[in-house]
Amino acid sequence: MADRLQGLGVSGRGRSQGRSRPLRILQVGTSDFGGGAERSAWNLFHAFSDLGHESWLVVGHKRSSEDHVWEIPNDANRNGWVRWWDGVRRQQDSATGRIRGLGRLSREMIAIGEPVRLIEQCLGIEDFNFPGTRHLLGPTPVKPDVIHLHNLHGNYFDLRVLPQLTRNLPSVLNVHDAWLTTGHCAFSFDCERWTSGCGKCPDLSIYPGIPRDGTAYNWQRKKQILQASRVYVTTPSQWMMSYVKRSIVAPAIVEGRVIPNGVDTAVFRPGERAVARAQLGLDQNAHILTIAAAGIRSNVWKDYKTLKGAIAVLGSGVRDRNVLVLALGETAAPETINGVRMVFVPMIRDDEVLAQHYRACDLYVHAARIESFGTVLLEARACGVPFVATAVGGIPEHVRALRWPNRAPISQTFELSEADGILTPPGDGQALADAIGWLLANPEQRFWLGMNGSRRVRDEFSVGRQAERFLAWYDEIISTARQTPMAGAVESGAAARQ
Repeated sequence: MADRLQGLGVSGRGRSQGRSRPLRILQVGTSDFGGGAERSAWNLFHAFSDLGHESWLVVGHKRSSEDHVWEIPNDANRNGWVRWWDGVRRQQDSATGRIRGLGRLSREMIAIGEPVRLIEQCLGIEDFNFPGTRHLLGPTPVKPDVIHLHNLHGNYFDLRVLPQLTRNLPSVLNVHDAWLTTGHCAFSFDCERWTSGCGKCPDLSIYPGIPRDGTAYNWQRKKQILQASRVYVTTPSQWMMSYVKRSIVAPAIVEGRVIPNGVDTAVFRPGERAVARAQLGLDQNAHILTIAAAGIRSNVWKDYKTLKGAIAVLGSGVRDRNVLVLALGETAAPETINGVRMVFVPMIRDDEVLAQHYRACDLYVHAARIESFGTVLLEARACGVPFVATAVGGIPEHVRALRWPNRAPISQTFELSEADGILTPPGDGQALADAIGWLLANPEQRFWLGMNGSRRVRDEFSVGRQAERFLAWYDEIISTARQTPMAGAVESGAAARQ
């Protein structure tokens, strides 16, 4: 345990903090594996347990075999018709000899079994029909002291339960994106309709997409739900907190606190580049750049267009050595852009393997259109890898950008003794290429940026530090809750047993 706590970046003091007993913490999220929000919940789930607390995770879609991770029983609480046809669908999906057309028929029969839900979906009304949400606390052996809610979109959570839930339990709402503030999308880019009611949506296809413009209704329904709720809101960046406080979430906020994301520095740690390349079968003499994002080419939050433009410019300027780009998170055939080879690597579930890919590269590159924090930059830095990233959203808050000679600064900058990367303007492929080329040509600067970044993540952004910040806040929240009786109850076995 001591070694594990040291790897998390804590000393073990978070295990007691003068408490009469360990805390009981229930987190809720879309899945136990996935993107940034899912990874944050997963890391905290383990960190709380390592620090001696009772830690549980309830998800909409369970993909691991981990104990104390449970799936919300939505399907089990639907009507008999739907349950029967869902059983047919599951058998068909898992069968080796599938009956042609049966899978499609079963899905159509499921839709027929919930006609109101089907009509709402066709009208562009967001789907809140997830009956297992009312049994959210059922699997927990005792009532939690605090519930920590992550992303509530992803087809698993009935938002209409939120008022009752948050008035029955001290509730932390971790806002990773802007979905709660809008009529459907997880971020609206330049659109400001979310501040006044949505409607006449300029882009219904932005995730989570809807088929028709029900955004005004969706926004109003969320507003009413949130007005009846009381939550402690946390965001990973001040940029995201400012966004939330301008939105319909604001009336529900009891208190807001910015707590940065963290990474497991026992896994994401520096190592020998040559060893990593040998293990992965990569060219020892190549310049290797790494990028990471689910579905990078079509990911609306990332900026693949600018990235490709930068690579094309880079290909013209770097001829002394082969340049290879590792694109982590997508299955696709390799591409060649102006002489630069880009190899796509399917989503890596094993963090040790992911860390080895970081350690194998000379430079991490992150081109994004919007970003509430950018945890992947912590992962790369923790492995001792310098980076170039676009200065969007919450990224500049946790980056010490190098004062480098080729470009005018776009944010506060630092000398090489303190800096850990370079920031460039969003959408500027030339600036991105210039920064990449300059760092590839200056190995000493890369070395010091990598060293600084690794040390800083270990000291300030480990998942252990993140967990300790939350635990200290939980103590304050629970103390306040004991002095302020909460009304209402959520239907659950745990509530009845407590």
